[in-house]
Amino acid sequence: MTGTATGRGVRIAVIDSGVNPDHAHIEASRLAAGAGIRGDGSVELGAEATLDRLGHGTAVMAAIQEKAPGATCIPIRVFHDSLRTTGLGLIAALDWAIAQRVDVINLSLGSTTPAHAPAFGAAIERANRAATIVVAPREVDGAPCYPGAIDGVIGVGIDWDCPRAAFRVAEDQRHFLASGYPRPIPGVPPRRNLYGISFATAQLSGFAACALENLPSAGPARITALRTALYANAR
Repeated sequence: MTGTATGRGVRIAVIDSGVNPDHAHIEASRLAAGAGIRGDGSVELGAEATLDRLGHGTAVMAAIQEKAPGATCIPIRVFHDSLRTTGLGLIAALDWAIAQRVDVINLSLGSTTPAHAPAFGAAIERANRAATIVVAPREVDGAPCYPGAIDGVIGVGIDWDCPRAAFRVAEDQRHFLASGYPRPIPGVPPRRNLYGISFATAQLSGFAACALENLPSAGPARITALRTALYANAR
C-alpha cells in the first residue's frame, strides 16, 4: 500500500490454527483475546483455546502483522490436531468473528464442496450486513473454493512472481493476486518453509487492513470502497 498506513484501529479475525504469542515473528501486544471453535461449532475461550500447536496459524498471523503492524489481530482456532475442520465449524467461526465486530476476517482456507456454498453464502451476507469484510482463497487447484468464490468476499489467488511487498489485480478484475510465500526464516529456503494460498490470502488481508484505516468504518458500501482502494494500490 502507498502512504504510511499500518492498519491502525482495524480489527482482524484470523481463522486458522491459533497463534503462538511467543514466536519471534508475532507482536503479542497487538493480539486480542480469541476463541477456539470445534468441529461441532462449540466455542472455547481462554489463552489455551487459541494456542497454536501446528504452526500454520502463527505463520499466517505473522504475514498479516508484517503488512499491517498497527492492526489488532484476534486468533480463532479451528484447526486443532490437524489442518482439517468441518463446514459447521467454519460457519461458527465466521459468526463468532462477526459478533466481535471485527473489520476483516482472514480465512486462509475454505471448502471446495459445492454443497457448502449456500451456508457460506448466508454467512457472507451476515458479514456484509455488519460491514465485516471476508478475505479468502478464490479457488484451490482450479476448483472454486467457498466462501472465497462467493460475491461479497475479497477473493485471492497466487502469483508466484509477485513481490511480497505488493499485490496485483487478476485478469478477470474480480479478485486479487499476492505472493504465496510467508515471512522468510533466515537460513531456510522459501520452498522448505510453509507456502501456498494461505499466505497470499494473509498478505491481502494485511493490505486490506491498511486500506481500511482511511475508509468509513460502517455501511453497506464499505466493501465497494475497499475494492476501489485496492485497485488503486495494486501494482
